[in-house]
Amino acid sequence: MLPTAELHIHIEGTLEPEMLVRLAARNGVKLPTTDIDELRARYRFTDLQSFLDLYYANLPVLRTEQDFYDLTSAYLARAAQAGVRRAEIFFDPQTHLRNGVPLEAVFAGLSGALDDARDISTDLILCFLRDLGADAAEETFRAALPFRDRFIGVGLDSAEVGHPPSLFREVYRMAAAEGLHRVAHAGEEGGPDYVWEALDVLGVERIDHGIRAMEDAKLVRRLREEQVPLTVCPLSNVALRVVGELADHVLPAMLDEGLLVCVNSDDPAYFGGYVDDNFAALRSELGLDDQQLATLARNSFDACFAPAEQKARWKAEVTA
Repeated sequence: MLPTAELHIHIEGTLEPEMLVRLAARNGVKLPTTDIDELRARYRFTDLQSFLDLYYANLPVLRTEQDFYDLTSAYLARAAQAGVRRAEIFFDPQTHLRNGVPLEAVFAGLSGALDDARDISTDLILCFLRDLGADAAEETFRAALPFRDRFIGVGLDSAEVGHPPSLFREVYRMAAAEGLHRVAHAGEEGGPDYVWEALDVLGVERIDHGIRAMEDAKLVRRLREEQVPLTVCPLSNVALRVVGELADHVLPAMLDEGLLVCVNSDDPAYFGGYVDDNFAALRSELGLDDQQLATLARNSFDACFAPAEQKARWKAEVTA
């Protein structure tokens, strides 16, 4: 099993049906069914919005500090089994605020689990829901500043089309002024223009997804020359019909172009697997060889926000 860093993981997207039922019972939240097989059967999507509809419908079960602690601890245990050495974990505070959960509970639960992690280097990245708009993002960022020591960066996620990165110029300026890392989802549903905006307007250091960058040769050249990391999520792309089949994925072409691409699981409870499952599928269904998979693993460490000395130690563990 290859050691790797996971840089595109939404903690809310690790909510497995078994935990969903357990937390619903704990907090008195009514579910449409408590049958695990029936719940898992609902995890079939036609596009990003159909996924988001179910994703947000499940999240009211997260109510207390203990809920967030349990969710995060379960992910970290599974990630350790998958060979993850470093996890930079996305979370969506706006969702929980809308559900009446105070930020104190969210941060305490997430941070507590990270503090107790023994086998993985971890940090949090606070994400803004782009469909709620720029004003809401700025309000959330200000509300989160008392917890500034609990997160290392900001991100931008949720429905992409119609919500271009440029709308969030100001909140990213605010984040930069706080010395925070900046990443953003772009080039999944949205086209290459969204990737350009994320780079030039938001000043991001990493692009999350970014597969549609391959449609723009000039952009590909820039990504290669500047070695901008792209956090690609192959099983997610198939589950959300961004690509028809894994065999059609542009990941091999991205490697051939010399892009700094790495592999991640996105929302693994919903998309059919964790990061090791993604690596296994790339080998079995896309035909990537040991050298290509090792390159992806090394890229993940180059792309992470850990100290350079630690990155070098992790990369030394990777053998083709």
